[in-house]
Amino acid sequence: MPQFVFKEILSVTMILFAIIDILGTIPIIIQMRQKVGHIQSEKASIAALILMICFLFAGDELLAIIGLDISSFAIAGSIVIFIIALEMILGVTFFKEEVPEAASIVPIAFPLIAGAGTMTTLLSLKSQYQTQNIVVGILLNTLVVYLVLKNVKWLEKLLGKTGLHILRKAFGVILLAIAIKLFRSNSGL
Repeated sequence: MPQFVFKEILSVTMILFAIIDILGTIPIIIQMRQKVGHIQSEKASIAALILMICFLFAGDELLAIIGLDISSFAIAGSIVIFIIALEMILGVTFFKEEVPEAASIVPIAFPLIAGAGTMTTLLSLKSQYQTQNIVVGILLNTLVVYLVLKNVKWLEKLLGKTGLHILRKAFGVILLAIAIKLFRSNSGL
């Protein structure tokens, strides 16, 4: 029988919260909304949830098909997370993303919310935490994503540019530490 462990749920939730970085993407979401109009918060949140759950359960099989183990994928993912953290801390862009003409499930749910970093993190977490606790962490993060998407204008006013900048830097440092932990735990160092 699966056991729900509060400490694991909290850890998974915080790790996913940092990697999804929904607060840090508020400026991107605001920019998309200005360019294309309304963003469908419900559809984007549900699509991101489905993508994350499917990858959590089918990711291993996909890796097996191409001959990779979770540790190798986790190490590669830790490098991706490390680079994303550097982007957040240093304010530079390593990954270039095009802004589409219409904001829908594709640019918001994937790759903004459930992108490569999130998928890599899910498989990495699977090697350290019980699956049911990861699912709860995904559900909690999806709820936060929905609330942020629904209230992005209000959050922009509340936090201001300086607040958003500080949040992005703080989550960048947290991600950097997560990347190093994932690398160490999967490389045997």
